[in-house]
Amino acid sequence: ADLFDSPETLIRLDMSEFMEKHSVSRIIGAPPGYVGYDEAGQLTEKIRRRPYSVVLFDEIEKAHPDVLNVLLQILDDGRITDARGKTVNFENTVLVMTTNAGSDKAGALAGFLTEERSGNDARTEKALATFLRPEFLNRVDEVITFRSLDEADFTRIAGIMMGELKTALEEKGISLSYSDEALSHIAQNSYSYKFGARNMRRYIQTHVEDALAEKIIADYNRSITHASVTVKDGELSVNAL
Repeated sequence: ADLFDSPETLIRLDMSEFMEKHSVSRIIGAPPGYVGYDEAGQLTEKIRRRPYSVVLFDEIEKAHPDVLNVLLQILDDGRITDARGKTVNFENTVLVMTTNAGSDKAGALAGFLTEERSGNDARTEKALATFLRPEFLNRVDEVITFRSLDEADFTRIAGIMMGELKTALEEKGISLSYSDEALSHIAQNSYSYKFGARNMRRYIQTHVEDALAEKIIADYNRSITHASVTVKDGELSVNAL
C-alpha cells in the first residue's frame, strides 16, 4: 500500500483456500469446457487490470504443489499465460510469501523470531526446504525473518486500530478522541507473545466498542456526537457526549 500509494494495490491470497489440485484454476482461470471458464482468474485478472501491485501469498506452505508450480513459472519468467491464452506480465509486481514453517521446532513463528534467534537462518531455510523445491527457493530474492512484536509495536498497532474505529464512527457523525495513555493501556492489557495482535482486536471490541455501544443505547433519546477514551484509576474509561 505504501509502495504504490494505495491500499488497493495489495492483493492478498490465503493459501488455505488453495490446498486442492483443482484450486489452481482459481488463480489463472478454468480451461475451456470446465465449470467456471467464464470467470477470470483471481490473480491474473487483478494483475492485468493493476500491474503495479503487491501480492501477498499468506501461509504458502498450505498451497497445493500445482499452485506452487504456477508461482514458480511467475518467478522464473515474470509472466504467465492464463486459461484464455492471454499473457499476464508480473514484471512490475512485488510477490511476498509468508509461512509458519519451523514454528514447532523454533518455539516461535518463522518470520517472527526473537532477536536471540534472528541469526539462525539455517533452521529457517531447512524448514522451507521441506515444502519448497530448490529451484523455487533459488528464485526467491530474499528470505526475511522478523523479531517478535514488543510493547512499543503493540502501542503503534493500537493506534492503527483505534484510528480505524475513529474513521468508522466519523461516518456515523461521531468524533472519537483517545489519549496516548489509553493506547499504552490497551497495548499492555492485550499483549500476547503467542497470539500476536489478535487479542488486541478483541480487547478493543470488548472494552471500547461494546462500552461505547452501551452508552449510545442508554442515551438513545439524545444524539451523541463525541466519544473519548482515557485511563481513569488504572482502568479504561469510555465517555460519550
